[in-house]
Amino acid sequence: MKTRILALSLLIAASLCPLVAADAPPRWIPLPSSQFEIDGLPWYGENGGELYRLPAKLKDTYRQPVWELAQSPSGGRIRFRSNTSILAIRLEYPQPPNMKNMHAFGQTGVDLYADGVYRTTAIADRDAAPGKTSEFTYFKDQPPIDREITLYLPLYMPVKVLAIGLDGEARVQPAKPFAASGPVVFYGTSITQGGCASRPGMSYQAILGRMLNLDFVNLGFSGNGKGEPELARAVASINASCFVLDFAQNNPSVDSLAQVYAPFLETTRSAHPDTPVLVITPIYSAHESWSRDARLEGMRELIRQVAAKRIAAGDHHLEIVEGTDLLGPWQGDGLVDGTHPNDLGFQWMAEGVAGRIAKMLNLKAER
Repeated sequence: MKTRILALSLLIAASLCPLVAADAPPRWIPLPSSQFEIDGLPWYGENGGELYRLPAKLKDTYRQPVWELAQSPSGGRIRFRSNTSILAIRLEYPQPPNMKNMHAFGQTGVDLYADGVYRTTAIADRDAAPGKTSEFTYFKDQPPIDREITLYLPLYMPVKVLAIGLDGEARVQPAKPFAASGPVVFYGTSITQGGCASRPGMSYQAILGRMLNLDFVNLGFSGNGKGEPELARAVASINASCFVLDFAQNNPSVDSLAQVYAPFLETTRSAHPDTPVLVITPIYSAHESWSRDARLEGMRELIRQVAAKRIAAGDHHLEIVEGTDLLGPWQGDGLVDGTHPNDLGFQWMAEGVAGRIAKMLNLKAER
């Protein structure tokens, strides 16, 4: 009888063990941490762990709107490999979501991709405020198998990532290496920044990055991608595998674009004479279905002429991408507000740009 009681006790204890483990709180690892790779934010280290897209030491050299937008970490990613059975995150947002043409997931979301597959998104609370911490559990009670974890940071909202939560026994390993040694650096407008993707993992750079296993840096500034010299210097300071220049529409006129476009390209090329550069002309805008837009057409022609002149002079690493080939007149369903792409539009853009970049970098698509 005693033997039966002892065996029954052991069986009950064993059956309770998984429940105890499942209810155990996460082991919180504060950021910055050497256990996690931060990609897409070249100045992360010198910015003291702040998730800014430009160097803080130079903030007074940028126009105020540019610096404010640079505090939204669009394109930033946290990457690692782990066999954790729990994944959670602690965040602090300065304010609740407040955009009209992007909902909370697109503006404030932190997307989880595990092994390249989207899982779920953490977002800012309705009462988000400085000093208020929120916690979000991406998953728990999962088998302790190795997974490639990527967390895509918000497109249009500053955020502090305070800690990542894993189970107490989880090991953390480096994420798999990228296919190219340097990131693809994008400079542009709100379209580049990610307006109006439904969530961070659906910007065209994020889609392209998964397609080609590429790192990327997003230097798109909504309404403020005007091609100033200080931004040209910031772009050129990055040791990139490829540069993508997608700015035009934020300039008020063709003449104003003409004043900055060739100098911007020259700054980039002078610092990186052999690095591939793609220049993109403006994508289709829905109002062009009603009437000709002389300003957009003039900007497209200007970009063609500036690039063609350099190519004719011997720049063999420069290519022109027609924006209307990426998202054109018959693809209006890819737009949200007549101007900004939705997820479908960004998918089309990613597919078009990925083919060009893959050829220039001699890469094969992952999927």
